[in-house]
Amino acid sequence: QVQLVESGGGLVQPGGSLRLSCAASGIIFRAYAMAWYRQAPGKQRELVASITPVGSTNYVFSVKGRFTISRDNAKNTVYLQMNSLKPEDTAVYYCKSHDVAAAYWGQGTQVTVSS
Repeated sequence: QVQLVESGGGLVQPGGSLRLSCAASGIIFRAYAMAWYRQAPGKQRELVASITPVGSTNYVFSVKGRFTISRDNAKNTVYLQMNSLKPEDTAVYYCKSHDVAAAYWGQGTQVTVSS
């Protein structure tokens, strides 16, 4: 059974930092592309950052230079380091794993940026 478990969300002030983690089980982690999505209230879910099995990364323009996605294949974990957070980054953040055959989602972790 595939499981993706996100952690690390919370309440942070504008300009602060958070590090999200997503621990995967039930998949051959090193073979999967991984991604972080987010969904704010009343908005569609959007791709924030992605990382291929060999470590190539991609970011949505609004987070470039502030967020960093990384993976540790030995720990079956993908991370999202979020710096210089803004109120508009407030959302539920979801982890996704995918290959050509399947895609899996975590349950999400809430990130709230507010003073």
